[in-house]
Amino acid sequence: MPQPAIILILAFLAITFIQSGYDKVTDWKGNLEWLKGHFSQTPIRNMVPQSLFLILVMEVFSGAFAVIGIIEIFVNGGDQFPILAGVLSGITLLFLLLGQRMAKDYDGARTIVIYFIPVVLLLHWLNAVAL
Repeated sequence: MPQPAIILILAFLAITFIQSGYDKVTDWKGNLEWLKGHFSQTPIRNMVPQSLFLILVMEVFSGAFAVIGIIEIFVNGGDQFPILAGVLSGITLLFLLLGQRMAKDYDGARTIVIYFIPVVLLLHWLNAVAL
């Protein structure tokens, strides 16, 4: 029987990252303009479009792996995609945290930590289930 907490966190990650990716695709120009200003005083000021695209790809895959992970748990009790979702989500959030810290947006960085905590719990619980 799948652990409800694992399913809930995977659903949380799916909603978070799929919605965020959708927002980036549907308002690419708006996001890009805002981020150019946000990162204007950072070392990535000349790489904002590439950085935004990288984050978009990471978010889409994180969200997709979370959805596939939920399905995998119910279909065969596997944990490969839930682990991939957790690891990629964690890496994505670390990239976002680095960006917020470089921009000296400490409130934004603090918000990223709130998202990071469930990812760490997910990976811990998946490791405990696998043992």
